Amino acid sequence: EMFYDVSRRQYNANEMLQYLHAMEHPQADYKLLLVQEDIFIPILTYIFGQAVYKGNTGVVSLYRLRNEQYGLEPDLPLLAKRTWKVITHEVGHMLGLGHSHVPTCVMRSSTYVEDIDQKNRYLCPQCMEKIALRRSSGNG
Repeated sequence: EMFYDVSRRQYNANEMLQYLHAMEHPQADYKLLLVQEDIFIPILTYIFGQAVYKGNTGVVSLYRLRNEQYGLEPDLPLLAKRTWKVITHEVGHMLGLGHSHVPTCVMRSSTYVEDIDQKNRYLCPQCMEKIALRRSSGNG
């Protein structure tokens, strides 16, 4: 299958982004791929999502956002909240935001699903200000 790494039994997010970037879509300024498979980048064991910094493509995986992955009962509202946060995080990268050091900011890096649960669903005031400054200066 495309993007599948047999030795890791996961899908390569960088290859997905390259493919998505190359796809022509005249009405899409930004493209975000939502997948159910487990994804990785070569330097990490797994990731929840990946986006091109100041680019127009991103990928988000539901695989490790599901409670069932951790032996817990399914929780669709929690899955929806986690998915929203990861999508918001990746779109933030596309808009030029780096990782935040504010513990509750959605732009803080997440290593574990618990990290995602501890974050708010929205940008912190500092990240909002960065976005506003970019937009007002015509850089975003």
